[in-house]
Amino acid sequence: MAPGVLILGARAPVALDHARRFARQGWRVHVADSIPCRLSGWSRSVAATHALRSPRRDPDGFAADLNAIATGHRIDLLLPTCEEAFHLSHVRGCLPKELHVAVDDFDKLRTLHSKWEFLDLARRHGMDVPDSARVRSLDEARAWAGGRGLVLKPEFSRFGVHVRLHPQGLPVDAPPLPVQGPWVAQAYLHGRELCSYGIAHDGELLAHAVYHPGWRLRRSSSYYFAGEAHPRLRDAVAGLVRGIRYSGQISFDWILGEDGRYRVLECNPRATSGLHLFAFDEDLPAALRGEGPLREPASGSARMIAALMRTAGWWTALREGRLATWRQDWRRARDVIALPGDRLPVIGSIGDLGSYARLALRQHCNLREAATRDIEWDGEPLERGGR
Repeated sequence: MAPGVLILGARAPVALDHARRFARQGWRVHVADSIPCRLSGWSRSVAATHALRSPRRDPDGFAADLNAIATGHRIDLLLPTCEEAFHLSHVRGCLPKELHVAVDDFDKLRTLHSKWEFLDLARRHGMDVPDSARVRSLDEARAWAGGRGLVLKPEFSRFGVHVRLHPQGLPVDAPPLPVQGPWVAQAYLHGRELCSYGIAHDGELLAHAVYHPGWRLRRSSSYYFAGEAHPRLRDAVAGLVRGIRYSGQISFDWILGEDGRYRVLECNPRATSGLHLFAFDEDLPAALRGEGPLREPASGSARMIAALMRTAGWWTALREGRLATWRQDWRRARDVIALPGDRLPVIGSIGDLGSYARLALRQHCNLREAATRDIEWDGEPLERGGR
């Protein structure tokens, strides 16, 4: 029988991408999530879709569901893609011993996810980091900045949510920081934004990609991914994963400053959109199982979420006078959702959006919150479903 993989976070484009890659390599592909996930579930690459209980609200139920799927469908590899990775790491001791779970130790993930603790870890492993401080109030941030430009963000957050940018310094009328745990204040850096995505196993970097988020939703998630070659970033990531003997997917946000220095801003120990840049015949499933060599995408490759590029991207280009750039970028990129012979995920994504809208109305939140609230982890103790 062909090996089986269970991909979690099936709501995400990266899960769809992983599913197609595993299917191409001859795997039986199952996907699972705790909210509607037609985006991946309707792909011809997927053999079955499974519903999970929310890992945030019911960790014991989440672990029980994973056990039932893994044993009932002879799953060999369990792969998280989104923030369920933290919850999966916490309950991995409850899962079958023979199951390969592509996620590292929970305490290690926590350090990487903390926007404060990660900076110290990065510095100790040779990465350059911005001048930063941990603060709990606007007065503390103002005193630390001393009139400099700064960035404020919660210690635990995602997708740029709640991030405050003050390139000219903290204004007098800035609203107070919400009471939601510590915040991190960083010196505002002028330069080029870069993101990296990697796969590592037992400290060895086995896949790595760097991209510039050329078009994005305000200052949040990007929907256009322009691949670039930055060997210094690859070497820096290899040094960190080797130093902490990391296993799993790992991603970073960077600034290439006007002074030519690369500084790492934060880490996301999960999948991000750099995955899309690899050629389809690249055996990333082998990398996830710890098999070399190092894999990198071709420099200059570009991918996009075409539906967003055609709508939000076009409108942004029109408003900012960048239509010529938009047309050029559109022509050079390939969609990551609709592929020849596998276009149902586009329709599935529309259905998912409708489901998120209903969730948002029921939970009195916005669409982004409705689409992630059930798997988020903001540093709070996880006491159930554990080791």
